[in-house]
Amino acid sequence: MNQKKLEGYFLIFLIVGILILGYYILLPFLSAFIIASVASVIFQPVYRKILALSGNRHGLSAFFTSLLLAIFILVPIFILGIQVFKEAEQLYESIIFDNGARDAVVEFLNRISGFVENSFPWLSSGSFSVDVNDYLGKALSATAGSLGNIFSSLAQFLTNIFVFLITLYYLFKDGDKLINAVIHYSPLSDQDDRVILSKLQQATNSSIKGSLAIGFIQGILCAIGFTIFNVPNPILWGAVAAISALIPGIGTALVLTPSILYLFISGQEPLGVGLLLWSFVAVGLIDNLLGPKLIGKGMNLHPLLVFLSVLGGIIFFGPLGFILGPLVLNTLFALLEIYSRLIKPTVQYYDNR
Repeated sequence: MNQKKLEGYFLIFLIVGILILGYYILLPFLSAFIIASVASVIFQPVYRKILALSGNRHGLSAFFTSLLLAIFILVPIFILGIQVFKEAEQLYESIIFDNGARDAVVEFLNRISGFVENSFPWLSSGSFSVDVNDYLGKALSATAGSLGNIFSSLAQFLTNIFVFLITLYYLFKDGDKLINAVIHYSPLSDQDDRVILSKLQQATNSSIKGSLAIGFIQGILCAIGFTIFNVPNPILWGAVAAISALIPGIGTALVLTPSILYLFISGQEPLGVGLLLWSFVAVGLIDNLLGPKLIGKGMNLHPLLVFLSVLGGIIFFGPLGFILGPLVLNTLFALLEIYSRLIKPTVQYYDNR
């Protein structure tokens, strides 16, 4: 082995080792960096307008754009989060310390269990049984542990917010330089690098922005419906509905269905019918009316692939999986397009219309 090959292998070894070390150093802030990267793509038009108004002062424009996002997005989310936490705390305390509330929950669960056993007798066979008190106790224990984790991670959450804002500022300010550096160091051709970056930008702008907007609107409408039709803790369940709306094929039904059943089983049939109609008219039509306009055609994936990528992304990456799952698949299809062009230049398998 000659000297140049030895130097090359040693350099690759050092690069891989430093990359692994750098990954673990940056791992605590990875989620904040990913969210900041997505936000910088989505709000790039806002930054460009402020940049034009400021006379191409990149630092000043990045600062004001980040400040606007903090004021108009982070502050409302923080206020909403406080309200959600209060309602979750009230719900938890009422079940733990209020015997009447706990008895009501047990009675409600027993009604559901009785309804299932009467409607589906085969479920109540020896292979299936429902111990409401046992399941409720386990659920309360898990909830108590989760609340402890929330309190313990508050400092980490505030740190991530700070890292998010700093990262967002520099991505606005030096985003073009970062893209040029990625293209420069990539072994692919500049055209192929720009194809991949374009796919990721289109997927972020269309699918993720549209999904977040639709989830936010549906969460608000669910909270309004819960308030009108007397479902307890409407803000809490509206926030849960907004999160569940990000799951393709399931959506707000994950929260609305138990709420409707709760109203029917608790003897509030008119309110249950009202919430059912509200679900179809005010919530269900949002996907059909706003979905095509907000999501568009930027992420040209089959609905089955979108569904699997979101669920698989959540399982593999955690809460950020609904973003990373579709982005990984879009990157895959971009690479397949590049590969197909290399082996069969006249054929294009990835249609970006």
